[in-house]
Amino acid sequence: MTQSTTKVHQALPTGTVTFLFTDIEGSTRLLQALGDRYETVLADHCRIIREAIAQGGGTEVNTEGDSFFAVFPSADRAVQASTSAQRRLAAHGWPQGTAVRVRMGLHTGEGRLGGTDYVGLDVHRAARIAGAGNGGQVLISDATRALVEPGLPEGIGVLDLGAHRLKDLARPERIYQLEIAGLERDFAPIRTLDAHPNNLPLQLTSFVGRDAEIAAVRELVDAARLVTLTGPGGTGKTRLALQVAAERLGEHTDGVFFVELAPITDQGLVASAIAAALRIREAADRPLLETLKDDLRDKAMLLVLDNFEQVTGAAPLVTDLLSAAAKLHVLVTSRAVLHLQGEREFPVPPLRIPDPASLPSLEALSSYEAVKLFVERAMTMRPDFAVTNESVPAVAEIVARLDGLPLAIELAAARTRILSPQAILARLGSRLAFLGGGARDLPARQQTLRGTIDWSYELLETPEQGLLRRLAVFAGGGSLDAIEAICSPRELGIDALEGLTTLVEQSLLRRAEIDSDEPRFEMLQTIREFAAEQLQAAGDDAELARRHALHFTEIAETAAPELTRGPEAGDRLSADLDNFRAALHWALETGQVEIGFRLGFALWRYWQQHAYLREGRGWFDRLLALPGADARTSARARGLTGAAGIAYWQNDYAAATAWYKETESIFRELDDKPGLVDALYNTASMAALADDMPMALAGFREGETLARELGDDHEVMRFVSAEGYADFMTDDFAAARPLLEESLALAEQTGDRFAIGTGHHTVAQVARLQGRFDDAADHYRSAIRALHELGDAASVTEPLQGLAAVSIARGESDLGARLLAATAAIRERIGGGPPPEWLRLGEPLPVARAALGEDAYQAAWNAGLAMSVDEAVAEALSTG
Repeated sequence: MTQSTTKVHQALPTGTVTFLFTDIEGSTRLLQALGDRYETVLADHCRIIREAIAQGGGTEVNTEGDSFFAVFPSADRAVQASTSAQRRLAAHGWPQGTAVRVRMGLHTGEGRLGGTDYVGLDVHRAARIAGAGNGGQVLISDATRALVEPGLPEGIGVLDLGAHRLKDLARPERIYQLEIAGLERDFAPIRTLDAHPNNLPLQLTSFVGRDAEIAAVRELVDAARLVTLTGPGGTGKTRLALQVAAERLGEHTDGVFFVELAPITDQGLVASAIAAALRIREAADRPLLETLKDDLRDKAMLLVLDNFEQVTGAAPLVTDLLSAAAKLHVLVTSRAVLHLQGEREFPVPPLRIPDPASLPSLEALSSYEAVKLFVERAMTMRPDFAVTNESVPAVAEIVARLDGLPLAIELAAARTRILSPQAILARLGSRLAFLGGGARDLPARQQTLRGTIDWSYELLETPEQGLLRRLAVFAGGGSLDAIEAICSPRELGIDALEGLTTLVEQSLLRRAEIDSDEPRFEMLQTIREFAAEQLQAAGDDAELARRHALHFTEIAETAAPELTRGPEAGDRLSADLDNFRAALHWALETGQVEIGFRLGFALWRYWQQHAYLREGRGWFDRLLALPGADARTSARARGLTGAAGIAYWQNDYAAATAWYKETESIFRELDDKPGLVDALYNTASMAALADDMPMALAGFREGETLARELGDDHEVMRFVSAEGYADFMTDDFAAARPLLEESLALAEQTGDRFAIGTGHHTVAQVARLQGRFDDAADHYRSAIRALHELGDAASVTEPLQGLAAVSIARGESDLGARLLAATAAIRERIGGGPPPEWLRLGEPLPVARAALGEDAYQAAWNAGLAMSVDEAVAEALSTG
């Protein structure tokens, strides 16, 4: 069966409208029976439905597989369309032995848009009415019946099917069947909650999204007799379990029963709670468990045991019941697994959230479940609430900062009664303090976000509480090694892995999904905020923050030398980027100048390679402004080196030159020869950039001599390359090439990918200005490949521009223009790049424009501007 989804881009009517939902009954069986012929059957079915919708003046909202969702401006026209469709479906010549039976449901209510799609209870009600029907049947709500019954045309009647609770667990709805002359009138009972024994509680709000989760849990319940939904408080475990239970009513002939365990803290009362839900009386002379086992022994039933976490000691009772009753299935919600044989866990994820930094269109935004939930709940507070282009960023940021937790989103949406989304966002500094005042008929623990998390916290043992508190110091999670080093679990009397396992099982922590053998753990921000409050209350926050900053400074310093050798070091640093930011914040707030400079210096190359130039400059500007930062220490010299490196890549030559010169003078004062070697390379490079070649060459020669004395082959390689490039800049190509080739050979021996890429680029530069274009192109492509593998978007723009110039010189102006436009766009996005003065490109663009003509040139330029780094690199490498 096809699973394609079509969304129709038309203006959707609002106000009082009638919704129509349709789908083929038994479509999967049809597909299996018809094989390849099913596509033709599906196409005929879709054509008949679409024509009926159009002839009735309706608008097709979307289709998914064989299901249609349409809207009509009047109930009369919706009835006309559905009856017309049923008649045509019945009269159509389907393949022999095939009957295509389509169920339809109509409901009239308010058409309210959330973005570019309908939201609210009325659209959910229409879908549930359709889902209750049988193939060939048209069901309508009481609201639709009241509008159409007085004027129904001859041959169409209405049959009252009574009041029914639909599978959205809402209040009973009176359902009617359209009786269409000449078509089937007798159908099986409609599929509603009332058709099967159950005690599923009434829900006053609609259930939003979770289609994939519902399907996954239903499959698990089919495959296993004990399924546990786990997740932190507020994730929506209970609502998901209830929805799955409602949709499985027809699969458990003896019913579906819900047992609320939240009020119970004595595990000995669990059997009594189950008995009460099943209306089983306790016998005076017999253990209640034995009575339960006897009653359930032959029953095909689903038990939903809600909030099991505080009575986990009663888990063996579940095993006893499952052993006694072979047709019993149990669906549990708990913040921790039960650890029983045969148990299958389903961690309930937060709702899907958009990335506030890269917002999709208004239409695409409405497909995110977290946004849809916020909008629907906001509309219950303010019927006129609507997401606009102005409020979209705030709504996206709200649901993202709330981790996609349904409870938190509902609490935030409740504030729309008096606040705009923008105002709500402005007040979300403390999520826990702001998000209170939930519905009074909810359990107390669900009326505030803090209460929900505190419920889980109080279930922990004292050492586990201590570990959770200490984990709040991590921003964006942490590795097992980092947790052991910073949190010192043994101080708390607990093994690290044991404690982390408990917190994961209690849904207060989660194992991060990463491609690494080293386990990593992370915490939802809402839980982290709670844990941070507890850490501060315990008086441990200052010490943990100090440990955290020192640890991550050491991590960055260890990784820094490897950043130019391959992408692995950068990947490791990326995993802890938020922890490095937290450590820098700590250094600024506490005035720890030395730690701040050490960490900034260790990270500056990472910031350059990964396009964080503006951020890196911001950190250095703030560190240099700290009291005491002007002391002429080794730490300041290294901090200035990092700041100057960022300024260089931003093409701020004045700042870079001043900072590099001060660095050189400090290292001379301190007689720090390794530091002076690096400083001489940098100051000489800036002199060369300023076209002061005598000063540049003097600096390069002094630095090379000192590097050879120290036996530092890597630095020697840099100076040999620099001297060769100085010759290139002064047109002494004969002297430049041997030096640059020597440097490239040294780089290849060391395996330093940055030096290898730079080496190929510099050799290519000489070859290009010598007119050896094929040789130049080969070296440029090697440079592009090495620097791209390193993940260095800024550096890769140099050989891309060189290859573009070669392409234009060889008559490949279209390619050249595209690559130059791509590099211009990349430089703009990252906020800088290598100094253009080093490239000596000449004026290739006028040549390309003249060769292509204005229209073709603009087309090539625009195509290049739209390229990503990966696309530009692929384009460049495809020409070799």
